[in-house]
Amino acid sequence: MDAGEASVIGARVRMIRRRRGLSLVVVAGLTGITKQYLSALELGKRGFNRRGLVEDLANALGCSVADLTGQPDLAPDRASAEALATLPEIGMALSDVTLDDVPDVPARPIEQLARLVAQATDHLDQTRYALSGRGLGMVLIELQVHVVTGDTETRQRALATFVEACRVAMSTAKFLGQHTIAVLAGRRGYDAAQRLGDPALIGFGAYIRSNALMNSGAARGRVTHLLTANIETLAEKADPTVPDPSTAEAYGLLHTYAALDAARAHRAADARDHLREADAIARRTGERNTMALHFGPTDMALASLAIAVELGDGPAAYDRLTAHPINVEALGSANRLATLHIDSARALAQAQGTRDADTIRHLDRADRIAPVLVRNDPWARELVVVLDRRARRRVWELDSLCNRFGLGRPGSTRR
Repeated sequence: MDAGEASVIGARVRMIRRRRGLSLVVVAGLTGITKQYLSALELGKRGFNRRGLVEDLANALGCSVADLTGQPDLAPDRASAEALATLPEIGMALSDVTLDDVPDVPARPIEQLARLVAQATDHLDQTRYALSGRGLGMVLIELQVHVVTGDTETRQRALATFVEACRVAMSTAKFLGQHTIAVLAGRRGYDAAQRLGDPALIGFGAYIRSNALMNSGAARGRVTHLLTANIETLAEKADPTVPDPSTAEAYGLLHTYAALDAARAHRAADARDHLREADAIARRTGERNTMALHFGPTDMALASLAIAVELGDGPAAYDRLTAHPINVEALGSANRLATLHIDSARALAQAQGTRDADTIRHLDRADRIAPVLVRNDPWARELVVVLDRRARRRVWELDSLCNRFGLGRPGSTRR
């Protein structure tokens, strides 16, 4: 890279940093360099002698490498590629090994496997998919070994842990667009929950399976039947006042997803009925977080927005939500915070262009929080294309989103 190119990139770094409202100290710290070195780069006094430095700066600034270099970046998103690389092993573990037929391999102690699954769940909640999927295939196999060979107590704990591991596998695959693996993980988790016979886990398993099926494009009737059957099964057992209200928590989650399922089928009255039931449960259980699913009053507010978007009432629902702000950050979940911004963008996009500046702002914020989640979300990708097509003038933030989503030269989709 010659001095002229370095100077141009440095100027872009400075422009984007200032546009983001970030200080030299903050960006330098996020990049792993000194403030003095960053200043020299911005002023063209130092060269960008390695591609990794440009990538690190792009990550710190929440932009694309192409935003800094001005050239299309044809390499796949590194974080997505690393996450995708974990899925073949997971798929093999779920398809080649069953709860009745396991290989003759040593299994680590159940306590250690449970800790690994808990860590994977946390990585999933923070949208670190390369970490949530890493080694999960072998963990799934070893849990099934314990189910077959362990004593009664070990088998029960292994089944419960296996359900949670399947939740991690399902969501990791789903968020990366690998729906076949997601559906397989959902089915295996549901089967394990039924074998254990615990009402709460059966509810969580049904939620996991319906989540996978809905996002795979499966026939809507299958999802509706699965949700309805399990809601009926748990109805008499879902007491939110007991010391451990996990069954009520699972029951509320099923109603939440049934509301979304109904909204997607344009059954508005059913959607609102399910949402009211879920909200009533959430108010009594309070904030819960089994398997990092975050059921509670805060998530009900988020669900209300998502369901309103499906019913075409996005802008009004967004205004209602912002009139009574909720503290989503208190959940400590990058997934939920990014999802709020994605759904806010989808809601405002329904205003037919009159609120596109805020739509872009929410998409940009979501991408900076959870880039792998957002860039692999087909609805978010389509929304960027729609925004680009109807944009009346060049906006840097929109051009940057096009670059980050790999949608080609900014403005190329405009008519």
